[in-house]
Amino acid sequence: MTTQTSDAILARMMALHPKIIDLTLDRVWRLLDALGNPQNDLPPVIHLAGTNGKGSTQAMIRAGVEGMGKSAHAYTSPHLARFHERIRLAGELISEDHLTEILNECYASNGGIDITYFEITTCAALLAFARTPADYTLLEVGLGGRLDATNVLDAPALTVITPISIDHEQFLGNTLAKIAAEKAGIIKRGVPCVVGPQPDEALAVIEDVATRLGAPLLIHGQDWHVSQERGRLIYQDETGLLDLPLPTLLGAHQIQNAGAAIAALRHLGADDAACEAAMVNAVWPARMQRLKTGPLVDMAPEAELWLDGGHNAAAGIALADVLSNLPARPTHLICGMLNTKDVTGYMRPLAAHATSLAAISIPDEINTLSAEETSAAATEVGLQTATADSTADALAAILAQDPQARVLICGSLYLAGHILRENG
Repeated sequence: MTTQTSDAILARMMALHPKIIDLTLDRVWRLLDALGNPQNDLPPVIHLAGTNGKGSTQAMIRAGVEGMGKSAHAYTSPHLARFHERIRLAGELISEDHLTEILNECYASNGGIDITYFEITTCAALLAFARTPADYTLLEVGLGGRLDATNVLDAPALTVITPISIDHEQFLGNTLAKIAAEKAGIIKRGVPCVVGPQPDEALAVIEDVATRLGAPLLIHGQDWHVSQERGRLIYQDETGLLDLPLPTLLGAHQIQNAGAAIAALRHLGADDAACEAAMVNAVWPARMQRLKTGPLVDMAPEAELWLDGGHNAAAGIALADVLSNLPARPTHLICGMLNTKDVTGYMRPLAAHATSLAAISIPDEINTLSAEETSAAATEVGLQTATADSTADALAAILAQDPQARVLICGSLYLAGHILRENG
């Protein structure tokens, strides 16, 4: 008898619904009921939504919880190299055997009825969390919030809304107010909500939802403040001031994410040492990650290789800010993007910081933009462009001209995942 693998079961799950995204909670409630409603048996939940910074903020909260001497489950998406990255049980990635077991159980309990891949795998994560002891559960929304498969909790311990910007308009709406309404759908009656920096239009929606539900808000710029001063992170709220190391995650936007993480941790009772652990121990791959080993690095012994999975206009602005603060060095981009993204909005902020852009198609991704389309968009914003058949070919061409270049592989989490698998 052939032993099933998690990959084989996941492939079967992908075929259960004709659409990748179909926002509703009906199918989730049905399967959770068949599984015994594991969402009711989770350790205290911190639920995170937002357009940008959810994963980084969650990573810092998890590092802080562990700095308190406690453990946390963590759920995030999409994965980069392996599906197992989505489910962390009490601090450790789920094992292959455990993952296979819960996927099989969920597939059988679903009975072949329509359900999306994200919905059924979210149910699997909740089932694993309910059966494994931990002190907290960190749940990252997949898309939106109100109708996201993670939004099945009556009373989380805390909710967090990171910065909101325009993204996924085809699912969430084409204005900040509409998108904010979807994100604010995770706010629950009487449950405190940490709110990161927001455009006024988005904040107004969040405040309206919170008022209707009697949910206390902890708002950036009102209830807590964070800044970078003399190479340190300064955080202040009504309980006092913290002087901390800068986050290990690079970029001015990570200062804001760090502030939201600290606000959450302080609400949970974290001390100063735990907040410091949140800064120095957080790890979040493909967010301005320096590549230090692997075949691509071996190709470029004198170059700097970086990897980033940001993919919308706000991510482009944040990435441009990071590049502007690195030591001066010619910077070349290797970029692949999806056809669902605002490509020129992402690239425009980067144009002033890059010497060139080599466009590639994302391998094995049905929704990739072609290299030619990505190159055309880059040309439109003023970048010197070329196309290549692969990341390795693009890198070789850059190194032939500039062996000591800084090379940033960017544009998509799907491309980042491919790089981490191939370069691992």
